[in-house]
Amino acid sequence: MPHTAMVFAAGLGTRMRPITDKLPKPLVEVRGKPLIDHMLDRFAEAGVEKAVVNVHYMADDIERHLKGRTAPQIVISDERAKLLDQGGGIVKALPELGTEPFFISNTDSLWVEGAKSNIDKLAEHWDPEKMDVLLLVAATASSIGVDWAGDFHMLPDGRLVRRDEREVSAFAYAGLGIMKPELFAGETRDVFRLAPIFFAAAEAGRLYGARLEGMWLHVGTPEAIGEAEQAIARSAL
Repeated sequence: MPHTAMVFAAGLGTRMRPITDKLPKPLVEVRGKPLIDHMLDRFAEAGVEKAVVNVHYMADDIERHLKGRTAPQIVISDERAKLLDQGGGIVKALPELGTEPFFISNTDSLWVEGAKSNIDKLAEHWDPEKMDVLLLVAATASSIGVDWAGDFHMLPDGRLVRRDEREVSAFAYAGLGIMKPELFAGETRDVFRLAPIFFAAAEAGRLYGARLEGMWLHVGTPEAIGEAEQAIARSAL
């Protein structure tokens, strides 16, 4: 089980407008709890000890909110001066993330658990001998808030293959993964996306997926908030 997580909280939340005109997306609430706390609570339950949280948009609000947390330990990676995207955010945070594999997570990703914790499942699937990246993936047909054609095909051995631009795929990246820090060794760019690193790992046969148990709730728009709350309520019946 990785003991450290990179939590992406620096984005502008443009698809969540107008809510994010006055509130950063990580603090948008679903069933009375901010999105970032849903994720951090799951990490704490799984035994993750440290979460590195990058901040940019409305950074003061996010920092103020996180000061009240005791677990996991929160370390702020300050991107106020320049938004670095997820890849650049990891490079800036590497001194805090350390030399061992670490979790990555989006704050707009929730899920209704199945029989087992999905964080635990991801950690159990992790095999550094054959993997550089392991992603939690969800079936697009049964997920909430998926308004695109999916991201990956999954081979029988769990390897992920990038969806062709004109294809529809059965699985979407569910906003949680494990990565090796070596993937960023020697990186000189300060602003770049994570997707090309995923795709390069796929080309090398070292990108794998673990299928989410339960239901994925992608809370990326105002409409998705109500849909997610309804799904959580139904799961409690």
